[in-house]
Amino acid sequence: MDLTLILFLGAIVALLVLSGFFSGSETALTAVSRARMHALEKQGDHAARRVLHLTEDKERLIGAILLGNNLVNILASALATSLFLKLFGDAGVAYATLVMTALVVIFAEVLPKTFAIAFPNKVARVVATPIMVIVALFTPVSAAVQAIVSRVLGLFNVRTEEEHIPVHEEIKGTIDYHHAEGAVVKDERDRFGGLLNLRTLEVSEVMVHRKSMVMLNADLPPDQLVRKIVRSPFTRIPVWRDNPENIIGVIHAKDVLRALSSGEVTMETLDISRIARQPWFVPDTTSLAEQLDAFLNRRQHFALVVDEYGALQGLITLEDILEEIVGEITDEHDVEVAGVEQQPDGSFIVDGTVAIRDLNRSLDWSLPDDEATTAAGLVIHEARAIPEKGQTFTFYGYRFQVLERQRNQITLLRITPLRNRDRATPR
Repeated sequence: MDLTLILFLGAIVALLVLSGFFSGSETALTAVSRARMHALEKQGDHAARRVLHLTEDKERLIGAILLGNNLVNILASALATSLFLKLFGDAGVAYATLVMTALVVIFAEVLPKTFAIAFPNKVARVVATPIMVIVALFTPVSAAVQAIVSRVLGLFNVRTEEEHIPVHEEIKGTIDYHHAEGAVVKDERDRFGGLLNLRTLEVSEVMVHRKSMVMLNADLPPDQLVRKIVRSPFTRIPVWRDNPENIIGVIHAKDVLRALSSGEVTMETLDISRIARQPWFVPDTTSLAEQLDAFLNRRQHFALVVDEYGALQGLITLEDILEEIVGEITDEHDVEVAGVEQQPDGSFIVDGTVAIRDLNRSLDWSLPDDEATTAAGLVIHEARAIPEKGQTFTFYGYRFQVLERQRNQITLLRITPLRNRDRATPR
C-alpha cells in the first residue's frame, strides 16, 4: 500500500478520534452534576476540582471545545477530499462527502455523546485535565469569537446573560423531575418541597383562621373555664375579654393544673387572666422560615397573627410549620376533621375551608394556590363572584360544584378530577 495513502488514512482516523473526544467532552462537561463534583472535591478529588473550575465559565469552555472540534472536522474532511480526488478523480468529492458524513456522525458525534451522557461524571473527570489545556490555548481565539457574536446579537437587542433561576426553584424542579422518573417517592418529594417552600410561604397561608380558633372568655366562671380547657384538644388557648378581638393572654393547660395543685388557689378563686401568659402577635406577612426561627429563638410554640391594621386574623403554631415539611402530625388527643371524602364515582366532597395546599399534598393534585388559600377561595377567585348553590365551574382540569353555601361563604364543594381530554382552561 502506498505510504502517502497510509499517512492520509492514519491522519483522518486520528482526527476523527479527536473529534469524538471533543464531542464527548462537551456533552459530559455540560451534563455533569456540579453538586456531585463539589462533594468529591471536599473529599480531595483533584479531577472534580478541575471540572468545577472548567464549568464556572461555560461560555469559554464551550467556545474552546467547539473551536477545536470544528478545526479537526474541517481538517479531516479536507484530507479525505484530497485523498478521494487522487483515487477517484472528480467523483471523489461526492464520495468523500458521503463517507466523512457517515464517519463523523457515527463515530465523532453520536457514539461519544451517547457514552458521555450515560456516564457524565466519570467522563468529565477523565477529560478535565486535557480540556483545561485546550481551553487555555484557545481562550484568546474563543474570546474574540464570543465578542463578535455578542456584537452581532446586540444589533438585534439580544442579550446573552445567563437567566438567573433561584436556587430553591432549581432544587424543587430537580426533585419533581426525579419524582416523575420514579427515583423519589411522593412522601419524600412533599417533605423536600415543604422545606424549600418555607421562605416563599407566609404565615397567613398556613395559619388557623380566627373563625376556627378555640378561645376562652375570661369573664366565664372558673369551673366552666377549667372544664373547657380540659375538654379542648389544645394545650394553649387564647383568652379574651369584652370582645374576641381583645386578646389579653394565652392560657396553657399545665399552668392551670400547677395553680390548682399548688393549693394556693381553688376552683372558686381561680383567676384565669392572672395565670395567662403574655400574648405574642406576629404580622400575617411573615415568612414561615422567619417565623420558625422566631419560634426557636424565643422558645415558644404559639403566636397570634394580625394584619397591617392590628386586627386579629388567626394563630400559628410551631406544629403548623413542621406539618408543612413532614405532613399532618396527629396524636391521641387530636380531633379528626373530615374535610375530604372520596366518592364512588371518583369525585371528592370537600369542605370549603380545606386548604388548597393540603388537597395538593394529600391527593397529588396541582391546583394553584397563588391567589387563594382554600378550596372555596379558589372557586370565588375564578368565578369572580360568590357562586350560588348548585353552580358548576371547570378550570385547571377539575370540575367544582357548589353543594352548600351559608351567607357569603361556600361551605361544601364537590371536586371531580377530569380526564385529559375533558380538561379545560380557566375562563
